[in-house]
Amino acid sequence: MLHVSDLHVGYGAIAALRGASLEVKEGEVVALIGGNGAGKSTLLRTISGILTPSRGDVMFEGRSLRGMAEDKIVRLGILQVQEGRGILTRMTVQENLEMGAYGRSDKADIRHDMEMVFDKFPVLRERRKQFGATLSGGEQQMLAIGRALMARPKLLMLDEPSLGLAPLLVREIFRIIMEFKREKRTILLVEQNARKALQCADRGYVIETGTIVLTGSGEALLKSDGVQAAYLGDAPNPRP
Repeated sequence: MLHVSDLHVGYGAIAALRGASLEVKEGEVVALIGGNGAGKSTLLRTISGILTPSRGDVMFEGRSLRGMAEDKIVRLGILQVQEGRGILTRMTVQENLEMGAYGRSDKADIRHDMEMVFDKFPVLRERRKQFGATLSGGEQQMLAIGRALMARPKLLMLDEPSLGLAPLLVREIFRIIMEFKREKRTILLVEQNARKALQCADRGYVIETGTIVLTGSGEALLKSDGVQAAYLGDAPNPRP
């Protein structure tokens, strides 16, 4: 579905991606892990059309995204939940979700999808009339994911969904990602919580200084000595 080939992206004289390549197949959860500044978010922004590569290409369903406007990429079915959530704080939960369905005219299906989001995130049903600004950090993250689901994305990209959340909410976010996996949704997950990300993933990639240095199944990467030493530490955590 998604093929990223030899991407080179820079911020001025600083090279953020140096020949990064990866693939996401339909129905997979793919994790991208790496340290701060490794190029994870830059890769997502390039796929989304926010950044333009100096070399390389992004192909989605056989079509090049290079030079394509961000809104057109969204219409093709690629949605990114950015780090920091980006919800509309002066709108209610329900209005935020309705904004996610902007451009859709299938009213019955929109109502169905709204109920699906409320079923996945019961707290949002309870808060549906509250303004986004009144939600906790975890509730805002759930709302951001729910809003993306309202657009019926073909590929959902999650950028650090557990960042800054309390442990209980981290477990809830990864429970939802595991649910997405069972539903065969196509997910590209960027996470610093490498252990939980790889536990959820069908496959994973490790990025260092803008280059993919290791790839394999989620299970294989969890067992990799290099990944253990760099990202996992010694003591395994329970599965999400």
